[in-house]
Amino acid sequence: MQILPAIDLREGRVVRLFQGDYDKMTVFGEKPLETAAGFKAAGAKNLHLVDLDGAKEGEPKNFGVISDILKNSGLKVEIGGGIRTEERIERYLEAGAERVILGTIAVQNFDFTAEMAKKYGRHIAVGVDARDGFVAVNGWLETSKIEAFELCHRLLDVGVQTVIYTDIACDGASSGTNLGAYERLQTIGVNVIASGGISSMEELIRLQEIGVWGAILGKSLYTGALDLKTVLSRFGG
Repeated sequence: MQILPAIDLREGRVVRLFQGDYDKMTVFGEKPLETAAGFKAAGAKNLHLVDLDGAKEGEPKNFGVISDILKNSGLKVEIGGGIRTEERIERYLEAGAERVILGTIAVQNFDFTAEMAKKYGRHIAVGVDARDGFVAVNGWLETSKIEAFELCHRLLDVGVQTVIYTDIACDGASSGTNLGAYERLQTIGVNVIASGGISSMEELIRLQEIGVWGAILGKSLYTGALDLKTVLSRFGG
């Protein structure tokens, strides 16, 4: 199981939101590249990076910071937040991203998402962010009428290889993740990266037993609930 420490960016800073609420934000660092370097020093190979401003505004807003991390961190980086055109996909891939995460656009223009998955293969992931079972969009500010598990099935059918599934109610709450959702997702057949609320080694072990392909760690690392070096020694990069 891959472990992906997370950096969420807002106005160039490292932050965490509580359940996706932009008014409930905690700043954990002013220098994102230093945070990424710390993850690398602990043994990380991968990084989950989100442009929160981009997700909210619908277009990338922290490209300079992200480009710096891509160039200098030495990590394999997946990036999400406001990526809704092929031009933006190409820009991030050319800058060195390992995967580009499509989110809102997967709901607003499914055909485009299918086309990008076919063209770019493993370099495309889709973020499915669920609120009460339905997909949230536009930086989690709106909830669509698309059922989250139904969307995951459709994504598999058009060749999307990786889905990053987040239960918004768990995100940033340090109260555990939605293990039941990941058990259900394993029946679909897509590579699933678990995100939101993972806060203990026991949960990580259970996710590995379920067969989850990857796990994103955010607030649990910043608060010290989990030690990245210890996690990586158990699960690898």
